[in-house]
Amino acid sequence: MRPSHLLLAVLVAAVWGVNFTVVEIGLGHFPPLLFSALRFLAAALPAVFLVGRPKVAWKWIAGVGLVLGVAKFGLVFVGMDAGMPAGLSSLVLQIQAVFTAVIAAAVLGERPSRVQALGMLVAVAGIGVAAVDEGASGPLGAFVMVVGAAAAWGVSNVLTRKAAPPDALNFMVWVSTVPVLPLLALSLLTEGPADDLAALRGLDWQGAGTILFVAWVSTVFGFGAWGWLLRRHPASTVAPFSLLVPVFGMSSAALFLGESVTVPRWCAAALLVGGVALTTLAPSRRAAGEAGMAGMAATAANRTPDGSDAPDARGASVAPDASDTQTPPARRPEPTLTPRR
Repeated sequence: MRPSHLLLAVLVAAVWGVNFTVVEIGLGHFPPLLFSALRFLAAALPAVFLVGRPKVAWKWIAGVGLVLGVAKFGLVFVGMDAGMPAGLSSLVLQIQAVFTAVIAAAVLGERPSRVQALGMLVAVAGIGVAAVDEGASGPLGAFVMVVGAAAAWGVSNVLTRKAAPPDALNFMVWVSTVPVLPLLALSLLTEGPADDLAALRGLDWQGAGTILFVAWVSTVFGFGAWGWLLRRHPASTVAPFSLLVPVFGMSSAALFLGESVTVPRWCAAALLVGGVALTTLAPSRRAAGEAGMAGMAATAANRTPDGSDAPDARGASVAPDASDTQTPPARRPEPTLTPRR
């Protein structure tokens, strides 16, 4: 990965981590569901007129929009408004990797490897430590909401994989159009028109800034840059940078919001990040099997009928795979034949 690409990956992780602090500030200006609706409205407009038509079926856009936009972000914003700290929220949401692996195993048949199973157990242990720490010092119900948001994120990840969007920015912008009306309706029903109108009438530069940051910087820029990196590098190269999100999230919350980071919370962070790393980076059994089959198929496809390596488009011989690198048995020297006169 080029240094500029590496810096971009770190920047995206930093933006997504700091986003939790910005959300916490924004919740001081708006009711949580209204804030989430305004976030997606700003992310969709005017970008929806600039990215072109949707490149996947509407059923995938609607499904991801409802699960990711309404369920996941609705629960996160409500949970944080109910007292879940911003830094801890950025950490707990990483359990989505475990939910994604479990749901993918049930729906896509991707059985986790032993290393992935170990990673899930370690991550769950980290969630347990965080739950005990938060239960002793904060509202446990808000903690459960954020865990529920991570589960919804796992569902949306599997739906996104099924949709296989060719353009991540186009997909995310169109997905952002879906949650606006449902979130506004929920806000009117649960938060009340009076609170919503009071928040809109009292809009100031700080409130507007939080909407623009979570919409344009975190959503449009963040997902667009992440998709750009994934189109140029293997997922196994890009994915580890997402583990920096809780680092930036907890650091920014401590710096700007004065949130304390207790020893149990550091222990929970170590367990959760380590477990997510094992779960995310280790290939599943199906993925490993498909990779092996693909390698054998590629090797077979590059063989001529007599078994030699076929030349590529440039006329050079295609390199054999690892199974062909064994040292061949020594041959007896061919007898030198004297040409006939």
